Amino acid sequence: MNLSLYTDYPIWFVAFCFLAGAGYSFLLYRKEKRFNETPKWVRRTLPVLRFVAVTLLAFFLLNPLLKNITRTVEKPIIIFAQDNSESIIAGKDSNYYRTEYLKNISGFVSSLSDKYDTNVYSFGDKIRNGFSFNFKEKQTDISSLFDEIETRFSNRNVGAVVIASDGLYNKGQNPLYSATQNKFPVYTIALGDTSVRKDLILTKVLSNRIAYLGNKFPIEIQLSARQLGGKTTTCTVSKGKDVLFSQQVVISGNNFSTSIPVQLDAKETGMQRYTIKLSDVDGEVSFANNVKDIFIDVLDGRQKILILADAPHPDVAAIKNALESNDNYEVNSFIASDFDKSLAGYNLVILDQLPSAKNPIQKLLADIDKAKIPVLYILGSQVSISVFNNIQKDINVPSNGGKMNDVIPVLSKNFSLFTMSDALRNYSSKLSPLQCPFGNYKTNSSVSVFLNQKIGLVETQQPLMLFSQSGEKKTGIICGEGIWRWRLQDFAEHNNQNIFNELIDKTVQYLSAKIDKSFFRVISKNNFYENESIEFEAEVYNDSYELINDPEVNLTITNNEGKKFPFTFNKTTNAYRLDAGVFPVGNYRYEAKVKVGAKIYSEKGEFNVSALQVEITNTIADHQLLYSLAKKNGGAMVYPNQLKKLANLLNAREDIKPISHSEKKLSDMINLKWIFFLLLTLISLEWFIRKINGAY
Repeated sequence: MNLSLYTDYPIWFVAFCFLAGAGYSFLLYRKEKRFNETPKWVRRTLPVLRFVAVTLLAFFLLNPLLKNITRTVEKPIIIFAQDNSESIIAGKDSNYYRTEYLKNISGFVSSLSDKYDTNVYSFGDKIRNGFSFNFKEKQTDISSLFDEIETRFSNRNVGAVVIASDGLYNKGQNPLYSATQNKFPVYTIALGDTSVRKDLILTKVLSNRIAYLGNKFPIEIQLSARQLGGKTTTCTVSKGKDVLFSQQVVISGNNFSTSIPVQLDAKETGMQRYTIKLSDVDGEVSFANNVKDIFIDVLDGRQKILILADAPHPDVAAIKNALESNDNYEVNSFIASDFDKSLAGYNLVILDQLPSAKNPIQKLLADIDKAKIPVLYILGSQVSISVFNNIQKDINVPSNGGKMNDVIPVLSKNFSLFTMSDALRNYSSKLSPLQCPFGNYKTNSSVSVFLNQKIGLVETQQPLMLFSQSGEKKTGIICGEGIWRWRLQDFAEHNNQNIFNELIDKTVQYLSAKIDKSFFRVISKNNFYENESIEFEAEVYNDSYELINDPEVNLTITNNEGKKFPFTFNKTTNAYRLDAGVFPVGNYRYEAKVKVGAKIYSEKGEFNVSALQVEITNTIADHQLLYSLAKKNGGAMVYPNQLKKLANLLNAREDIKPISHSEKKLSDMINLKWIFFLLLTLISLEWFIRKINGAY
């Protein structure tokens, strides 16, 4: 600590402070009549006390400041991260990693703690603090480790990161890329076994999560085998005790892989569990990766979507392709003049550039209105604006002789009809312009605007995409053409159409969904992995259809054996939420109940928990990745029996050293408490001495 004194005035002004104190003391006690009658020590003490008090008060008028410089030394930080996934103990050395290895690692970290500030983490599908190593994580995400380190230790004195892993990752991006954001050396401890051992692996089962009652649905079974040339195995697909498919597979080489296509019948609705199994082969290193369960949700029918267009248009193809990527939709498209079928059975009608001058579709519009089928209008240069304004009351589009305007979409801040992913929310303002009818639009106050128009650099309140609801019928309007460009743009920038598909899917899902007027709703996914928490949300409505959360909501989960697990929902602002925790692999049913007044409402459903077996699919350690990761980031790779060598490498680095930090702080001296008490003591002591000696 280093203290210095500063003032706002030249230092020689302090002389005036001394003069002020001396003059005041001299003038006060020079003419004091009783002063000469007091003892000698009093005559000397009182002027000194008054001199010091006045001098100090005068000095504080100069606004003195104290400059305090504090220096601290920060040790270099060594971060040790242990791979806590199942693949570490999947090989022959599992007992070593559970016992002796953990003891050696604890000693290694302890040996560094005197010289370095050590931080210990475990990683798998999550990042955790401390020595909580049980090797039960179902996935490995090394890239998230570097993200976490960057977040927690940004601008800190990180000396090095030591990663103990087998180099196998199955979640997140390649750690060779994610490590580039960090500016410190990376050392790796190579765990696991790189030798190729006998193993039969059910690599992957490809299937859709949804099938439809009465239809056939495909699954594709991918398997591989190592060092088992000439052996045979039997692949079976079963449902409960019934074997639905069986095929013998001859393993033709020591590095063998193949795929088996299977067609199954969807005979029952609900969540169906199918077990795919490869019969065991003698000498395998592990039998756990020979079996997988898949869950198929069999639905009793799919949503039927009708697209009618004034003429062929790329917007129609873009929407149709987006919808057909979702198995929940059956899409039919026609030119309006060629459509002569019944509307019965359709859940949504999409009208592209209709009604138009050549296709007024008056009868079709009347049939749609009579059947109360939701409609999505897509406006463009061919739409008859006058007819369109007459058939709906949600928006009035100006008719300006066919003039069009390029409009950029801007997401409305108040839209809440459906949720969006962060990717869609962030990317919506980057989408290409649409061509919209020119002019000022007038909208009904009851509409919900999803996208507004940005013309040039000006964000307007003119709607580009909106929704409305009248009774049980919903309407959507896209006030422009050219959304096919959004699909191409999405693919060009992201190598997929996920954002565009989500936009269309969310739009159609909202419009085609039947209005749920139930007073009690339970919302949840129907498929979870074994490392995911089972979460539910619930909503309760009163007779005025207002959200309430006064009554208690209970839920009971039942497994296949009939064992029941009761839970009570937690209350949120105006709804309910429940985190039931992690459940074992299997099928489950649930029933939720709530009592509102004298009425009891209940909701039933089911979900499944799928096994996550990616850690045991590949058990051959990737030491090349660990070597490249260390070499690229200025470190080195060692083996578990070289921990002493690793400690020496760290200690020998000259760039891993303590950092001294200096902190400068200026503070007003007058704010120091002891100054106040000093002045109070001086003045009080002077008054007391004068008092006892008869002075006033």
